[in-house]
Amino acid sequence: MAFVYVAVVFLVFITGYTSGYENIALNKPTWQSKQFNPPNTFFNASNAVDGLKSDLSAWGGQCVISDSGQSNATWWVNLMSVKSIHDIRIYYRTDNVVWGCIETGVYGPDCSIPCPDRNCRYCHIETGVCQGCKPGYQGHQCELPCSPMVYGEICSMTCGNCSGENTCHNVNGSCTNGCDVGVYGDKCKTPCPIGWHGQNCSDMCSNCNECDRFSGQCESPCYSGWKGLFCNNECSGGGYGQACEQKCGACLGYKQCHHINGSCLEGCDPGFKGDLCKTGCSSGKFGINCKQTCNKNCGVPYQCNRATGKCEGGCQPGWEGPRCYQVCKQNKYGENCSHSCGFCQDSNCHHVNGSCSGKCSDGYQGTLCNEQCKTGFYGENCKRECSIFCKTSRDCNHVTGNCNEGCIGGWQGAMCLQVAEKKDDADFQSRFYGVLAVLCVCLIIIAILIAYICFYRWNMKGKLKKLKYKEDKETKPTTFNMDIISNKIDEDDKNGYQELGELALPSDYDRI
Repeated sequence: MAFVYVAVVFLVFITGYTSGYENIALNKPTWQSKQFNPPNTFFNASNAVDGLKSDLSAWGGQCVISDSGQSNATWWVNLMSVKSIHDIRIYYRTDNVVWGCIETGVYGPDCSIPCPDRNCRYCHIETGVCQGCKPGYQGHQCELPCSPMVYGEICSMTCGNCSGENTCHNVNGSCTNGCDVGVYGDKCKTPCPIGWHGQNCSDMCSNCNECDRFSGQCESPCYSGWKGLFCNNECSGGGYGQACEQKCGACLGYKQCHHINGSCLEGCDPGFKGDLCKTGCSSGKFGINCKQTCNKNCGVPYQCNRATGKCEGGCQPGWEGPRCYQVCKQNKYGENCSHSCGFCQDSNCHHVNGSCSGKCSDGYQGTLCNEQCKTGFYGENCKRECSIFCKTSRDCNHVTGNCNEGCIGGWQGAMCLQVAEKKDDADFQSRFYGVLAVLCVCLIIIAILIAYICFYRWNMKGKLKKLKYKEDKETKPTTFNMDIISNKIDEDDKNGYQELGELALPSDYDRI
């Protein structure tokens, strides 16, 4: 029974300063005659060129085995083209039992002589000629490290993306200075996971789920509130949210809202409310955050501009100003404060209806004190009558009472209440004052008489009481006729008044 494992290696390229060998038989078409236990794949002809040699037992699936009882074993490989062969290596079935020297890098009868070449992995057991280099080395005597950007077994593995485009370690392929952008791992061959980019894949994608692992440019839409190729710019210009397509509300001072949720961080402009400042003030409210109430004195009560509070339709009668908080200025009232107060005594009236709070000025009457006294009257509340001695009777100034056209004959003064003075009236005045003196004397006499009568009556009542007391004491009834006494007193009184005589004298007003 025959079994073989064939690997054919030759020089594949020499360009510039780079060279390497390739196993030209690896996975090429194969054939063998009379396979053991066909079609069991454990013994296929292809096992000899599959590159596997870790299990060289009969049932390891890595050896080619011919059928039992055969004297010849035929196997071939088709290299597909003309090749330059460097050497042919045949690995026999060992059933995993160690043959030859146990350790690599030694040779000789007792496997005690180191291979002459330091980087030689296998050398001829008898001559010590190098038959295979350690990983990472090449050349006839394995004196050269792998060419740049390759490493490992027979320098057949390509380096990863080391930082700064440096080559990797010639033996294990590790990048001593870390990885370049877009990859990570010891050998810098593993692409960055989703969401990461940059050198050693140490940077997260900026505000997006996926980005180019080398540049970091976002390949998926930006998160809400962000924009730009790298999604690292906040929404601006009054936009927010996904793709910055939503518009900010009326933020205080026209400032940018929060780029993600659209909230106004410093509150709303006058006339708006809510976190997003997109809700206008409800009816009757205005100002910052809609906290102020429109004035009831607005032309339409409690209706005003939601931003400024300016009343709609002007003001109610008696009020003025943008928000209708000021009463009409002095001496004005009514709608638009366009009416002037009447002649109020204190020069002011009610700002709404114009009524005077106090009295009217002299010469005026009515609720608004704007009506002049009727003809013939003047002064306070128009209660005084003009003089009948005006030239036109009772025709006087409604304020002062002065006669408008002067006085009739015999009278003088602004109000025509003074008798006109004449030169030939001296006797008349003398007589007048004489009569006045007599009248005064008469009044004095009358007062004395009244006092006497009162005293006389009081004295008589005292005498009567004494007589009654004496009668009671002597137990002799004495009867007084009170009627006679009373009549006597009355007659005496009358006689006293009659003695005064007639005092009345004719007066100047009687002559008029």
